[in-house]
Amino acid sequence: MGLGVLEPKSVGHVPGTSFVLDDASRPLAPSDPDTTLKYDRSGAVPIILVPQPSDDPNDPLNWPLWKRDIILVILSTISVIASTLSPLLAANTVTLSLYFERDFTQMALLTGYHLCGVGVAGFIFVASARIWGKRHLYLLGTVLIIVSSAWGGAVGTNYASLLWARGIGLAPFEALVNASVGDLYFVHVGTWLTHGIVEFGTLPCALFGGAFFTPVLVGKITHTIGWQWSFYLIAIFAGALLPFVVLFVPETAFVRPRDQSSSDGSFHRLDEDHELPTINKSNGNSNPSSFEKKDHPHHSTALRPPLKATFFQSLLPFNGRKSNVNFFKLLLRPFPLFFHPAVLWACLIQGTLIGWTVMIGVVLAAIFLGPPLWFNEVETGYMYAGPFVGAILGFIVSGLLADWSTKIMIRRNKGVYEPEFRIVLVLAQLVFGCAGLYGFGITAEHVGRYGWFLPDFFFACEVGGMVLGAVASALYIVDAHRDIAVEAFTCLLMFKNLFSFGLTWGAYNWLISAGISETFYIVASIQVGICLLSIPMCKSSLTVLNTMTLFVGWDFGLTK
Repeated sequence: MGLGVLEPKSVGHVPGTSFVLDDASRPLAPSDPDTTLKYDRSGAVPIILVPQPSDDPNDPLNWPLWKRDIILVILSTISVIASTLSPLLAANTVTLSLYFERDFTQMALLTGYHLCGVGVAGFIFVASARIWGKRHLYLLGTVLIIVSSAWGGAVGTNYASLLWARGIGLAPFEALVNASVGDLYFVHVGTWLTHGIVEFGTLPCALFGGAFFTPVLVGKITHTIGWQWSFYLIAIFAGALLPFVVLFVPETAFVRPRDQSSSDGSFHRLDEDHELPTINKSNGNSNPSSFEKKDHPHHSTALRPPLKATFFQSLLPFNGRKSNVNFFKLLLRPFPLFFHPAVLWACLIQGTLIGWTVMIGVVLAAIFLGPPLWFNEVETGYMYAGPFVGAILGFIVSGLLADWSTKIMIRRNKGVYEPEFRIVLVLAQLVFGCAGLYGFGITAEHVGRYGWFLPDFFFACEVGGMVLGAVASALYIVDAHRDIAVEAFTCLLMFKNLFSFGLTWGAYNWLISAGISETFYIVASIQVGICLLSIPMCKSSLTVLNTMTLFVGWDFGLTK
């Protein structure tokens, strides 16, 4: 495998390992070169397309690049709207506490129960997506956002009604959009909106950027026209996006033959005596629909690909079953994956730092609304401008670092791509995220001495590290274990939401009993230990997987 990544002895092919560059210095595979493989010949070096597109015009990998990018933009935009639901009440905690005559913990639980509901709903939605695809869930999620937001603005002084109105419309977008990106794009990094760090940077940026800019607006909205309009505006914007989801987001799930999967491991070095499928460069992109493929004795020309679906057919919420597996088996399938080393690592890398961020959010108002600063809801909302900038910078850094480092390691590894190359981003998460937690604890304990800027600066660093971790874990899961990406993202969703829910129960009491600085010293030290788990993750994930498969008796579906 190279570059310090161990080669397991009991697995014929390592999931996610791909020959993406045609390097003459790499030895040939034992079998003869397979000229039925499709290559991207738009650059100087041929790149094997991973996963291999089929000849079906309904295969999302065969759609024009602009169509796939439009789908990504729409899903990212509605994800921004959906992501505003979680931090919607962060800036006006005290205002709502007085309005509903409830304490801070009960106000925090308005967010906590929402996160819990989204996490639990994710399991149901993912099982449904496995059988019937993702489109119907995107439609349902958008409608739920509209209805629940309109309900939330009309609850009056009924606390229980507001609790139920928080809704679960966010769940499909948190659980499925990353997997849709895996449906739409190849492994190799290409243009600004093609697969790689851009997509998985765009989605965390959409989710986290929208989440942290929301309190900035909500504080001002609450102060001027009332907190109810923060819900009404979400309903209005989601309603405006509904026609775009209906018309321009077709089903992205596609049943791909096993011999065209991304992990068959049968890719070979380009040889001068073998002519490969090429790409027509006249359209200026690497659209796989423009391939010219050479006939091959093992390739049947008698089979004709299915007819292209009409625009009307693409509007239907369902286009057939994607799996014949029992629904309840799929419903329970994510649970054993919590014991899979890659999924458990991703849950910890992404979920814990998100949980600490939620914890900061629910206590931020209590820290700054009281003495000595006496912030109102507007000024408390403006405190989220720093985390918003941190999310954007985290997106930029992750894009630059992941793209640059992965290309270098692929070339040093003789053209072989390993998903573990994505784990390099955790180094940046360790620096920014953990420094942000330590710094916030020190400065927030003495806001009279340090003022508001330094706590906000360290909050921004923590959020930047959170985005880096989210990008690293998402990229690794999709590239290494594409076959279970949906279930893996469900585990991530469930872990981070239930972990955050638990923190909303005890955040205020923890700070009161232990103090701000000591609490965040503990939190930051825990996060350092979690980041260091990336070292054994690179070395022994498949060894642990094989041992667990032997003793637990569960086939994770990751080994061939």
